[in-house]
Amino acid sequence: MSRKSLDHTLKLLKELDRAVSVPEVVSTVHRQLAGFGIDAIIAGLLPTSSALTGFNRQFLVMESVPDEWRQRYLHRRYAAHDPIVVQTLHRQTGFGWRDPALPSPTSDTAVQIMNEAAEFGLRDGYTVPLTTVEGEIGGMSFAGRRLEIAPEHRGMLTLVASYAFGHGLLVRGQPIEQSVGLSPRERETLQWTAEGKTDWEIGEIMGISEHGVDSHLRGVRTKLRTRNRAQSVAEGFRLGLIV
Repeated sequence: MSRKSLDHTLKLLKELDRAVSVPEVVSTVHRQLAGFGIDAIIAGLLPTSSALTGFNRQFLVMESVPDEWRQRYLHRRYAAHDPIVVQTLHRQTGFGWRDPALPSPTSDTAVQIMNEAAEFGLRDGYTVPLTTVEGEIGGMSFAGRRLEIAPEHRGMLTLVASYAFGHGLLVRGQPIEQSVGLSPRERETLQWTAEGKTDWEIGEIMGISEHGVDSHLRGVRTKLRTRNRAQSVAEGFRLGLIV
């Protein structure tokens, strides 16, 4: 992530901190990411694959999709067949709906879901798999008719999604706070990671090997229950571990 992109992201995170309701979180993200062609945001917690038929509105953390599409999606229990949900449950990093490596839908119902979503303007998207501090699986999707997301912007979207998702849960009233005891070295490693430093650069600054840096970051991910660097940084900002 470039310094300019990081500065823009930090500005957005600070603005999200001032949001006191889920609609304000959604509005803030929409406003700051308008240039990417994003028309809708969908974020929710996901039960296990076998329990997806029970997916209902209570699992939605935030969304800004057409009412008719939301009602149809929930009423027809589409979550159990949604190919984007399947990928979210099995992936660790963000993915574009048009990525060449993304498997094609394998059932008629999955194809139908994607076609119907496109009819409501949700033709293209980028999804970030997420994990709460309690270990619950979730995800956040940015969607629209055609997104304009360059590869270098994916890290920023992952960071924004992680932070917005956590803050959305917080203002929704779900208890997500817990005591996080990062060691001083883990916290320092996370701080330098937030500054965009590479493992080699962090190692040079801290006087340790790249393996040592990786070990500290793995410790951070375990304690924060995050999947990757971007989510660790987002959670670190939310918990005040990064200054």
